[in-house]
Amino acid sequence: MSDDRLMVQAEQVRKSFGRTEVLKGIDLAVRPGEVMCVIGPSGSGKSTFLRCINHLEKIDSGRLSVDGHLVGYREKGGVLHELRDREVAAQRRDIGMVFQRFNLFPHMTALENVVEAPMRVRRTAKAAARQRGVELLERVGLGDRAHNYPAQLSGGQQQRVAIARALAMEPRLMLFDEPTSALDPELVGEVLDVMRGLATDGMTMVVVTHEMGFAREVGDTLVFMDDGVVVEAGDPKQVLTDPQHERTRAFLSKVL
Repeated sequence: MSDDRLMVQAEQVRKSFGRTEVLKGIDLAVRPGEVMCVIGPSGSGKSTFLRCINHLEKIDSGRLSVDGHLVGYREKGGVLHELRDREVAAQRRDIGMVFQRFNLFPHMTALENVVEAPMRVRRTAKAAARQRGVELLERVGLGDRAHNYPAQLSGGQQQRVAIARALAMEPRLMLFDEPTSALDPELVGEVLDVMRGLATDGMTMVVVTHEMGFAREVGDTLVFMDDGVVVEAGDPKQVLTDPQHERTRAFLSKVL
């Protein structure tokens, strides 16, 4: 991949649900290996923007590219044509996503949850998928829990299995939608530690989060969104300690 290629590029991205415009012309760029943290009040459009990146939500206008390719569309003669579902699914293989809720299959063990997609989608041989699955569970600190079912795991452990499951598809980009917000406070740290490790390994990440300490420590860029627009973006330490916009200051005064 050339150094000048952006992993994510959003240009005037707009999205409405009915008459409510949720995204009002988002311009953002994420470089390969960068960790972008997105903060803002509930209803500001953060999660919707994240879901647009992998076409779980279709944008109404603008352009959204991942690794140089339009998401969900191909351009021909200056006109965008929507891709077929199968083509969109192929694009999603390269984009891992971790949600607030863990969405694990309750009837499968941790290891079975991790190997399911590589075997079904990438047609990875069972032995190779299981070997890789064990390695990923060890990476997230759950090597001894491979044969436990989700109900036998804490929320933090389930979320770490969800991260391992996303990594099993060998994505070039990881999206995290408030991955710690459903966890008890004492379990948050173990998930953030795994995410720190991914950042250290050079994984490109877009993280919607309320964890300001994580954003300050791990983020390369901090984006504050409110009412469907990017109000402020920059170095996390700069934005958190010396915000330039009144809306940013008002929000941070409530969460810091």
